[in-house]
Amino acid sequence: MQDQAAVTVMHEVDSRRGYAMLLMVLGSIAISFGGLVQRSIEVATPWQIYVYRSLGLLVVVAAIIAIQNRGRFVATLLSVGRYGMLAGVLLAGAGLSFIQAFAHTTIANALFIIGAIPFFAALLARIFLGERLRRATLVTMMFAGSGLALMVVNGISLGSGFGNLMALATALCFAGFAVVVRYRRRIEMLPSLLIASALMIAVALPVTRGDLALPWNDILLCLFWGGCLSGFVNWTFIIASRHLATAEVTLLMLIEFALGPVWVWLFVDEVPHRWTLIGGSVIIASVAVRAILEMINRSRPEQTPVQPV
Repeated sequence: MQDQAAVTVMHEVDSRRGYAMLLMVLGSIAISFGGLVQRSIEVATPWQIYVYRSLGLLVVVAAIIAIQNRGRFVATLLSVGRYGMLAGVLLAGAGLSFIQAFAHTTIANALFIIGAIPFFAALLARIFLGERLRRATLVTMMFAGSGLALMVVNGISLGSGFGNLMALATALCFAGFAVVVRYRRRIEMLPSLLIASALMIAVALPVTRGDLALPWNDILLCLFWGGCLSGFVNWTFIIASRHLATAEVTLLMLIEFALGPVWVWLFVDEVPHRWTLIGGSVIIASVAVRAILEMINRSRPEQTPVQPV
């Protein structure tokens, strides 16, 4: 009976893999506009940006939870338990260390280290969840990793030890968040985004010393960035984590790194290096081929034999 239940769950997850991949691709495309939004902000400091970004995310996620769980808002928040709290803390840690990484080391260093999230996620998922990588996923990760290396090869330097450490903390925290969300995929984990938002506001607000006076253009852009872009990608991430392995869902996030420089180039005329475009093309091609192969083989999902108990 346990064997049959395990096979049933595996088929249920596999049956929506294409849908989950599409959601993650859309979410990664949406959040890739974050760099363009940041370039359009006029005077806000990074910490002011994080206060308003987190506020936008908090309000939107709270509204979604309230609408989906009418009359059960508090009960839904409490239902995530200690794992939801842990996920929120890890996501907040990733967000806060992300700021410090970009402030204290080169963009190339930060992107290269943060871009290792799928590899860290695969390792943690293997250790704590026993997830094994599909062969196609492993090949895609190798090609996407080479594309990421091409994007930043000309900018890699020793940089600041603290900044590089913060980039590593970002990658590890988000990989940990991905593993926790995947582990508790049967539970509504949206409240963990509220926890993360509240923690980031609690940390960033004292740094600003209460100075939140900004032009309306900056405020609206920050709220849009947090509420719409970050809100959408985090929602898709949680949904996709129910149907994809941890390494797969984080792998699709690399689309953000590939497309981000393109939007800034097109709309702000900030010309990226040719290796950035070549590396980004390799990433997009790798993910596209992986998605196409998944669609072709979706009727014949790869299965791990279930051992008798």
